[in-house]
Formats: sequence, C-alpha cells, structure tokens
Amino acid sequence: MIRQVVERLVSGKEPVRIVCFGDSITGVYYHTGGRRAWCDMLGLALQRLYPQAKLEMVNAGISGNTSAAGLKRIERDVLARKPHLVVVMFGMNDCAGGDVQAFRANLKTIVQRCREVGAAVVLCTPNSIYPQDTRRVQHLAAFADGVRQVASELSAPLADCYRAYEDLRAANPTEWKLLMSETIHPCMNGHKLFAEVIAETVSGKRITLGDVPPLSPSLSFTFSRLSQSKRLSAKTRIEKQPVAMIAMPPYDRLMADALRQLYPEGQIAVTPWPVAGAPLAAIEQWAKGVRAKKPTLVVIAVPAEAPAPGEEEFIRSYNWVLDWSLSFGKQEWDVIAILPSVAKPHLTADELPRSALARRIILGKDIGFVERPAGDQNAPEVILSRWVKDQHAAFAAKDRPPK
Repeated sequence: MIRQVVERLVSGKEPVRIVCFGDSITGVYYHTGGRRAWCDMLGLALQRLYPQAKLEMVNAGISGNTSAAGLKRIERDVLARKPHLVVVMFGMNDCAGGDVQAFRANLKTIVQRCREVGAAVVLCTPNSIYPQDTRRVQHLAAFADGVRQVASELSAPLADCYRAYEDLRAANPTEWKLLMSETIHPCMNGHKLFAEVIAETVSGKRITLGDVPPLSPSLSFTFSRLSQSKRLSAKTRIEKQPVAMIAMPPYDRLMADALRQLYPEGQIAVTPWPVAGAPLAAIEQWAKGVRAKKPTLVVIAVPAEAPAPGEEEFIRSYNWVLDWSLSFGKQEWDVIAILPSVAKPHLTADELPRSALARRIILGKDIGFVERPAGDQNAPEVILSRWVKDQHAAFAAKDRPPK
C-alpha cells in the first residue's frame, strides 16, 4: 500500500492526505515552539523529495494519549479524514504503565482499522529519553521492540526513530541532548530527525532538514496588537490595549524603543526579567511564572556570563527557560531570543562555546532570534531595530491581499 502512496506523490495529479497520529510528541506543544511539529517537517521533507506532490498534512497528536486513547478517537481524528497514509507514533505514555502486550494489541488494531479504509500505515518507534524519568525509561526499549514486532508481523513499514536517537546518543552525546526539549519531549531539532527518518521510510531516500529556518514573522501577536490599537484609536476614543512585554535587560528598554519606531503611539507595558548576576538555574526558576502573566511578547536574552555547572545542566536549564516562556499548546503569544553577541560583540573564549550551544537550543524551539552578523560593529539598538523592521515587513507582506 505504501507503493501506491509513493506513486501518488510522484504523479502530483491528486492530493495525498497524510495523518500523523500520536500523543504530545506528535502534537503541537511548547517543546517545539507551539507552531509546528514533526508532522509539518515531514510535509516539508516529502515536498522536497516530490516537488510536484500535493500534500495535505493533518496533525492528530494529543497530549497524554496512550494507544488505547488513540483507538477511542481514531474514527473522528483519523479515518474520517480519508487518509492515504497514516503515520503512527505511540508508546511514550503506554510505557509508563508497562503493559507491552496490550500496547502491541492496540497497535495491531490501529493498523487494521486504517487498512480497512484503504490507508497505508507507517509505524514509528518513539524517541529515547533522559534516564531521570524512571517510570518510562525502564520499559521504553521494550516498547520500541513491541513496535518493531508489530511492524514485522503486519508487514508495515517501520520508521525506527528510537534507534536513530540512540545511535546519535552513542556517537555524540551532546548532539543527542540538543534533540531534547526536556526529559521526554524532543525539541524541533529532534522533530526534524523524526521527519528525516519517516521520509526515508516512505521514499527510500535520505534527506536532511537542518537548514529549515524558524517561521517568519516572529512578532505576529505583537504587531497584530499594535496594529489593532492603532486602527481603534483612529476611529474611536476607546482606550488602547497595551502590549504586555516581558524582557531581559537591556531589551526591556531596547525592544520597546524599536517597536515605538514603528508604532509611535503604541502602548507597551514592560515587565523586566531580572538576570544581572543570576545563575542560569535562577533564570529558569523565574521563567516558571511567565505563563501565568499571559504576555504578548517575551524577549529572552540570557547573558553570556550566566553560570551553569556543566554542559548538560546548561542545555537542560536553557531549554526550560524557553519552555516556560512559551504557552503550553499552540502559540498564544510571541517569544523571541537574542543571542549574547548582540550586546557583547567580543565574547570570551569561555563564552563562545556556550553562545554556540544557546543558538542550537533556540533553533530547537523554532522561534525567531537576533544575532550579530559577522563583522557588524553596530550598537545593539541598531541591530535590534533592523531585525524588528524586517519582521514587520514580513508581517505586512503576509497580511497584504494577493494581487
């Protein structure tokens, strides 16, 4: 059945509907920035492999789901979409219970139900995880084996994501850590790897997605709020709704100034995020209160000198600073990051490696970020203002009706 899907992708004459079915690791949540997940990356990968293909990608991932919960909603969320291909990734929540036989039975039923409506199925093993989640880690390898066994028994194509993750962890532990958003959820770096493995399973061809940039514009909520307030104030005397911004200094001031260059009468309520002299762990702790504030914009600019005990602690803590700054599910406000080079063009030998890691971590959240271009000696406010104007141009172009 996968052959017919590939033929449809190659011909490009008719749409190919692909449903990605799973739990929070499939769905769109904070760990990949709240705008995209591996479903979207798979669509990009297949479009590159089959430029003429007409793809319809459907994300049917729901946080907390087990394979049993997935079966309860398969008719509504999967079969009713009339898919040509269903890509299935369960196991991360099933393995917390430890009943691999029930899991295998559920997977078999999922495959059979999909095939009954004429859909091909690709089964995916889940990613590997940090050992701190003891409830899952003791069973996860066995559940990955369970997926492999079902794929073999039912002659279903297998995307062995668990093996891809573990192979990378054995070869380069730092690269594996940069796949992860926290203990169990991969970030966008990891979701790109998912998509690469799944696309190769479908096509038989290797592809890389490391060059896929974050979505633009990065300040849509902010510009929408400022634009709306401008329109209202031009027509009525209704009080403008301010942009609620949380920002690490000096960008509490510099970002407000950059936005007022575009919206001189814009009202911006600023909450400074105290970071001066703070270790990264303390910055992470403060981040836990960000979601409750329901901001419009969060500007993260962790100082280059913010100490962390070691590389793993730095990666994990920096990820949590970003994670807590994002809404839990789909994006509800803007989050951007500013690399240390903008405020500090000459980083020390100790700061340079951490800054490079920070960039990789930020890319893993699929959010916009500002960095100092090579050779640029401008002041931070100039670099930031230029970036904000570029984002605004992208925002305006997106909202401009086609000719």
